[in-house]
Amino acid sequence: MERYLIPVRLPKWLHSALVGVKRIFVPPAASPSPKIDIGGERNVEWSFLSAEMPSGPGEALEFGCENGYMSLVAAEKGYHVLANDLEEQSFSWSHPSVEFRKGDFLTLPLPASHFDLLINCSSVEHVGVPGRYGISSKQENGDIEVMNRFAEVLKPGGMLMMTAPCGRDAVMAPWCRVYGPDRLPKLFSRFEVVKENYWIKSVNNQWVRCERASALDFQPVQDLSNPHGCAYTLGGFILRKK
Repeated sequence: MERYLIPVRLPKWLHSALVGVKRIFVPPAASPSPKIDIGGERNVEWSFLSAEMPSGPGEALEFGCENGYMSLVAAEKGYHVLANDLEEQSFSWSHPSVEFRKGDFLTLPLPASHFDLLINCSSVEHVGVPGRYGISSKQENGDIEVMNRFAEVLKPGGMLMMTAPCGRDAVMAPWCRVYGPDRLPKLFSRFEVVKENYWIKSVNNQWVRCERASALDFQPVQDLSNPHGCAYTLGGFILRKK
């Protein structure tokens, strides 16, 4: 037997009343919570580093500069900047106080105790984790080696400004390391921590400030197909060479 649906128009007042009764007994389904990821992390990192950067003049180096945003900020603050990256970069701007130098920072010829300021915007965590940014060889302590070299090329009392993924200690190959209660102190062994800020994603997938304990207790979530689909907390750090 075939069925036919015949539309029946109800008066507006009756339709509204019936919808109200339905909502009492059958509440609308809750909207699913958004997936927590690291989207928007650069907004947090760049704003922190820009706000904390002292004015020049002086010599500055940005490690893992990529598009060079923080190098440009430093140049506008009065620094002469060496922007370094493992891969070739093509900036969308040109500044007379910014020099780009491609190469492995660990083997790059640089003078000791030379720089007043070093900038590391979530880059050191990739060193020795092959798979991204031209990194092909595994180095278990590559990040520690870079931090030690930072201390070598900084002037006494020089400043290192950096951000890094935080949470419970993990290596999320092929993307990055996540720094927690174990490895974070090792990372900072040559430095004094002057300031530290932490951010975590809310249930609405928005970055919000949080306490250190909450940040370092966060269980990282890895997305094997998309690095930006991973989840961890963020740390922002102002460090002085010991």
